[in-house]
Amino acid sequence: MLQMINENPMLMILVIFIINIIYVTFLTMRTIMTLKGYRFVAAAFSILETFVYVIGLGLVLDNLDRPQNIVAYALGFGVGILVGTKIEEQLALGYTVVNVTTGKKDIDLPNDLRNLGYGVTHGHQYGRDGQRTVMQILSPRKYERKLMETIRELDDKAFIISYEPKNIHGGFWTKGLSRRRMKNYEPENVEEVLEEIYELQEQDDANGATEATKEKI
Repeated sequence: MLQMINENPMLMILVIFIINIIYVTFLTMRTIMTLKGYRFVAAAFSILETFVYVIGLGLVLDNLDRPQNIVAYALGFGVGILVGTKIEEQLALGYTVVNVTTGKKDIDLPNDLRNLGYGVTHGHQYGRDGQRTVMQILSPRKYERKLMETIRELDDKAFIISYEPKNIHGGFWTKGLSRRRMKNYEPENVEEVLEEIYELQEQDDANGATEATKEKI
């Protein structure tokens, strides 16, 4: 097998390219998991990374005497980083905190977002143009982009900052999130979805008031 690879220049280029993609993908994933605090997952990726390095990359590095092999090695390295980061984006591990400042007073943005399944803590502060509503919103990373699009749909002038917390402790945020509600709407239809939610809440309140009246009678 090794002799066949060594005797075929095109096959050698392909092997170098593919092995380096696999190696750098594991390397990238291990680095990302280490930074996120997933120590055991990072250790597993480091084992795979070392395995590929010892078994495959040793062969590759022994055959970098031709310019085309060096080009394949460099391209494989770059593609491996892209593949690793793309996989991590798809996994979307952890949570994102989004800070939002809005001056819009004709909508109850904190309550709207809670009804869509997000965890929201809000208060009022003052800026140059007067009172502003400031919100700290917790969302799974998977729904970060959806959350930001939703906020822009409801208030296109809102000031938004997002960051990824390394540790979360206490509170009720993570338990209060509803992934089902986050999943079952699209940002462009958020106003219609909220209208349906509020209509259902009004019906529930009316039914509850009716039952309470019957009990008194």
